[in-house]
Amino acid sequence: MPLKIPFMNRKLPKYEKHQDIEIEKVPNHIAIIMDGNGRWAKEKNLPRIAGHKEGMDVVKKVVRHASDLGVQVLTLYAFSTENWKRPKKEVDFLMKLPVDFLQTYLPELIEKNVRVQTIGTKDLLPKHTQQAVDEAIYRTKHNTGMVLNFALNYGSRHEIVEVTKQLAGQVKEGELDPEDITEDLFEEHLYTSHLHEPDLLIRTSGEQRLSNFLLWQLAYAEFWFTDVYWPSFNEDTLEEAIRNYQNRKRRYGGV
Repeated sequence: MPLKIPFMNRKLPKYEKHQDIEIEKVPNHIAIIMDGNGRWAKEKNLPRIAGHKEGMDVVKKVVRHASDLGVQVLTLYAFSTENWKRPKKEVDFLMKLPVDFLQTYLPELIEKNVRVQTIGTKDLLPKHTQQAVDEAIYRTKHNTGMVLNFALNYGSRHEIVEVTKQLAGQVKEGELDPEDITEDLFEEHLYTSHLHEPDLLIRTSGEQRLSNFLLWQLAYAEFWFTDVYWPSFNEDTLEEAIRNYQNRKRRYGGV
């Protein structure tokens, strides 16, 4: 079974702004569906790509702040398997964003001890996108701080189907007995097998659905939805979500 990345000891933030946040109760793993870039741009009479560009800048702020607050894993839904349906010009721009982001921000990620990882079918991405991602993964692989996990060309149904195919193939070859298939075994084959499951899901822009994101992994996560478009999301919004999370009691089916 793959070893899950151990949680590091939290360090108290260096500034007093977060006194109302219980540092020891900050979610270990936060997953975010970054939604609303296009609508943000439309309201400002800007092209959709302007919203995506602004959204990339917000990613930088949120990554910094999440790391400072002691979040262990931050998973960002950057590009779904369904996003290929968008206009080619927009898709091409989206495929350049990881390149621009990582080229300009990688030195700071290294300095902040952040480790870059991805989930999804990476080999279907353009070569320049793959190269930028691979370089970031390689140059941060020894970092021991927060894991910045990009979901790129990711679709949860596809992930689950692929795991099912792998297990079915093992059964067909006589390597696995159907009775030995358990939840733990299934999880070992997921993209996130080395990560702890998300504690908190955040979705921006007012939509309240999962959109094929981490369907298995979010089974016991707390959900927090906001009307704020992703380009308007900031450190204060993140803290609001965390405070809301800290006021909930997670029972996992118990009492």
